[in-house]
Order: sequence, then C-alpha cells, then structure tokens
Amino acid sequence: MVDLSQNPLDLIFHALGDETRRRMLAALVDGERSVGELAEPFTMSLAAASKHIKVLEAAGLIKREVKGRTHLCRLDPGPLGSAHQWLSAYEHFWTGRLDVLERLLRAEDAAFPRNRQDGE
Repeated sequence: MVDLSQNPLDLIFHALGDETRRRMLAALVDGERSVGELAEPFTMSLAAASKHIKVLEAAGLIKREVKGRTHLCRLDPGPLGSAHQWLSAYEHFWTGRLDVLERLLRAEDAAFPRNRQDGE
C-alpha cells in the first residue's frame, strides 16, 4: 500500500509505474471520461479500475467529479510538469554522455576509415 504522506513525486512515479494507469491517463488527454469508459478497454471490474483511478487521484494526476451516479475523470497535467522538471535534471547528464560517445565514435571512424570500395 502506498503511504499517502510520501513526497508528491513518489506518488506520481508510483502512479506512472503501472501500464494500466498510464493508458488511463492517455485516454484522458482527449477529454474527460467516466470510470466505466476508463475501465472499458481493460479486462477488469469497475472496482479494480476504481483502485487504479484512486492511485491517479492520490498523485494529483486526475480530478474526479461526481454528477449523479456518474463519476467523471479529467487529466490534471500539473503534477506531470513536476515529474518532467525532475527528469530534466538528468537530461544534461545524458546529453553529456551521448556527446562523449559521439566524439569517441567519430575519432574511431577517423582512425580506422572503411575501405568503401570493398563494401565494408
């Protein structure tokens, strides 16, 4: 069980760590959906779908509104921005590593040119 007193990023990444929840979020990009509509593509009960939705709600990734007997869910992209900001800190690291790799490969290509006439 997820401890709801955790860091918000922990809740976001926990929610995003499940393929079903990621697919539910993807469905909400096009607009709000009922719990039944979110559950429909999956072979699961409404109760199981509701558990996934509660995890997404706890992470702040979706908002649920009750209209009569219908529960409508909509995407709240704000927390995704927080996750993106956290991940972007590593972009510099990976860009630097890839730049080093590119330099090494170019140096190797320069040191050992292929004989293009042999088709190698």
